[in-house]
Amino acid sequence: MSREPGKTQLANAYRLFNEINIIAQLSANALERIMPHSLTLSQFSVLNWFARVDSVATPGRLSRAFQVSKGTMTNTLTRLAQKNFISISADPASGRRKLVRLTPAGRQAREDAIAASHPTLAAFLGHFDGRRVAALLPALEEIRIYLDAAREQEG
Repeated sequence: MSREPGKTQLANAYRLFNEINIIAQLSANALERIMPHSLTLSQFSVLNWFARVDSVATPGRLSRAFQVSKGTMTNTLTRLAQKNFISISADPASGRRKLVRLTPAGRQAREDAIAASHPTLAAFLGHFDGRRVAALLPALEEIRIYLDAAREQEG
């Protein structure tokens, strides 16, 4: 039997989402400023997705994963293909569908971006103890997993 959350709990949940949103904006701006290869954060995120999740994807799968329109994802993919960081080819199983893959140059660009972030992250860790940061991760991962599952149920 679950109880309805009280005003204080709702206010705290709002504050949590608000803080996460502000942190996302500030961290995205800080990281985008230091990205090599003229990468935008959205371009880096696609490269990172391939390195972490799967070696091949359709543009539709990527647009769903990033919760952006197909047009927005097509723009990002076009710019990455122009830099030779991804390849886009026809799906042999479908006449209309495209397959996107990370190229070796794209994998290197991702590694370069991660290396470029080290000074920014080191400065952050100069202010926040690494153990404290590690202690936050399980709760943040749990929130992300919940929100991702809730999104899947809605759509």
